[in-house]
Amino acid sequence: MKVKTILVSQPEPKIENSPYFDLQEKQKVKIDFRPFIHVEGVAAKDVRHQKVDLTQYTAIILTSRNSVDHFFRVADEMRFKVPDTLKYFCQSEAVAFYLQKYVVYRKRKIYVGKRNFEDLSPLIKKYKDESFLLPTTDKLKDEVPAILNALNIKWKEGIFYRTVISDLSDLADVYYDILVFFSPSGIESLFHNFPDFKQNDTRIAVFGNTTAKAVEEHGLRVDILAPTPETPSMTMALEKYIEKANKGK
Repeated sequence: MKVKTILVSQPEPKIENSPYFDLQEKQKVKIDFRPFIHVEGVAAKDVRHQKVDLTQYTAIILTSRNSVDHFFRVADEMRFKVPDTLKYFCQSEAVAFYLQKYVVYRKRKIYVGKRNFEDLSPLIKKYKDESFLLPTTDKLKDEVPAILNALNIKWKEGIFYRTVISDLSDLADVYYDILVFFSPSGIESLFHNFPDFKQNDTRIAVFGNTTAKAVEEHGLRVDILAPTPETPSMTMALEKYIEKANKGK
């Protein structure tokens, strides 16, 4: 089955040189973007109900750009002046770079992991006497609390934002050759919006083993998987599949 249309379950990239746009042009396929889930902030009063007092923490653990945005939003709503002495532990360079939207980078104590949450462990352990706050989503991975508990540090989780299923009802009669998913929440959204979804000839591309597991648990077939040693990115996995499927077009 040849591939002509792809739906990526994420917002459209804002950068002009996105590999998705290159893929679209090179393979002559149509790629649409539509977030199957979105993030909504939790009100400051609801954060207070979780017994989160921002004055009690000397360090913040930031796992994503959402956690950065919503920490500073809640601080603003609480009229809490973020102290210059606050330490920031960022899961990746991308998160640390995004932090510059809110703080003067060179004047702050910022510690950066490589990519995975576990990479932050040695840095956090070095400062085990700090009091850590983890502003996070209601869909926090189980491994995160397990890693922090194993470090024997003083820390608290605060739900600052929620992952919410998007309304996709306008896509009811639209067919795509490939659907691309990046999290189990995307699969959850698919079946919430379309409880009777049947895969048939639709190919499903997934990023990560947890997403693949969610697909299979719903009785669906994984056709394209990333990352792999040969295809470390989703666009590379899609390109490899499309080249094979569209051979002799």
